[in-house]
Amino acid sequence: MKSSSAKQVQPGLADRGAPVSISPALALNGSVSRQRQFVAPVYVLLLFAAVPIRELGPSAVLWTAPSILLAAMLIAWAAESAQFFVAQGFALAILAWLQTLPEFAVEAVLAWKQQVPLLLANLTGALRLLTGLGWPMIYFTAAMFHRARTREKLQRITLEPMHSVEVVGLLACMAYAAVIWWKGTLDLLDAFVLIAIYGAYLSILRRMPPESREGIEELEQIPRTIVKSRRPVRIGLIISFFVSGGALIYFMAEPFLGSLLALSAVLSVPNFVFVQWVAPFVSELPEKVSAFYWARTVDRASMSLMNMVSSNINQWTLLAAMLAIVFSWSNGAPSTIAFDEQQRLEILMTLGQSLIGTLFLINMELVWWEAGALFVLWLVQFALSPVPPGPGFWGTIAGHIHRYITLTYLLWSGVEILRMLLGWRKPLAFQLFAEMWRTHVRRR
Repeated sequence: MKSSSAKQVQPGLADRGAPVSISPALALNGSVSRQRQFVAPVYVLLLFAAVPIRELGPSAVLWTAPSILLAAMLIAWAAESAQFFVAQGFALAILAWLQTLPEFAVEAVLAWKQQVPLLLANLTGALRLLTGLGWPMIYFTAAMFHRARTREKLQRITLEPMHSVEVVGLLACMAYAAVIWWKGTLDLLDAFVLIAIYGAYLSILRRMPPESREGIEELEQIPRTIVKSRRPVRIGLIISFFVSGGALIYFMAEPFLGSLLALSAVLSVPNFVFVQWVAPFVSELPEKVSAFYWARTVDRASMSLMNMVSSNINQWTLLAAMLAIVFSWSNGAPSTIAFDEQQRLEILMTLGQSLIGTLFLINMELVWWEAGALFVLWLVQFALSPVPPGPGFWGTIAGHIHRYITLTYLLWSGVEILRMLLGWRKPLAFQLFAEMWRTHVRRR
């Protein structure tokens, strides 16, 4: 039973294949007067401004893209150096938050303007990009460099024991996300629970030990120099790299997205497709750059994969919680975001994809065919996104592809759970997490 004091908004989801009634420019810009009303409070709440997106010429990518790449490298070097002095997972969690600042900014604007179809499209699109494109691309990058060096195939990416915290943490996030899907609403109580889950996750990560200093010599020149510096210099460099990288992302994300917005208009990309796929891809570019930077070393491919998993956790918890908070703030009272059936299907498909991906990691490795399956299922749904539902073969397929892919994810997850119960897939993540808990958490 929902509180009568809470406001509910139940907009219908725009036709998936056709342009939505609100263009990205309008959805992200709004009127000038409304901008003045919301930029300041959202800045105070989120510590960054949810600024309107300016439409620039496509040529702007020539100066914004290098800036984004530099920012990604700065914070990657900072996290790579910090892992020898704090837990790697904790450093990656901070890294993931900095990397997803553009995603938070875009979602804050959409939540403030109460564009539920667009904010949900952006959230689910970003999460599916992480798991369906990001995870497989890490494996493929590592496999390509491994083959170039050894002339042998890379069968799997094997995770470190401490990575069990991220795997179990992602399962915990999805468990509550399933509750949100089941009740079909997102409110301030959900935001509180999601923030608490993320806080508990960070608390556990903070208690994990740092990486062994034996691995310092394996670092690239810049992070190796930072780690070997005197303590005051080292601390200053790590902090300055984090801060400068985050600042570059903050200032460059908006013009970078604006240049792609103009390009999408030239190419007649449907607005819903832009918001669900192009905007999330651009806002997640920093984490993809740093993740692939580590994946090419092969030895740190597991760290690269955990960078992506940390971003999954970040978006399932903090980003979803922020939506409820900003949405309520824009209404001036505690409010509930209500999802219609199509929106719930989007959430369920995203949940199913994250679930099967996490079940693949439950034995602490990602095998080549698992990475391939995640990519193919994502690619099929992505390729059919611009196709409008309707008569004809492709129109019929496009109209039902969400249900087909969702059913595939859920059935496959059921098979993997059955295999785990029968002992055919070892749940090493649970065993290692219990060991990490006994060794590093309970004893403190």
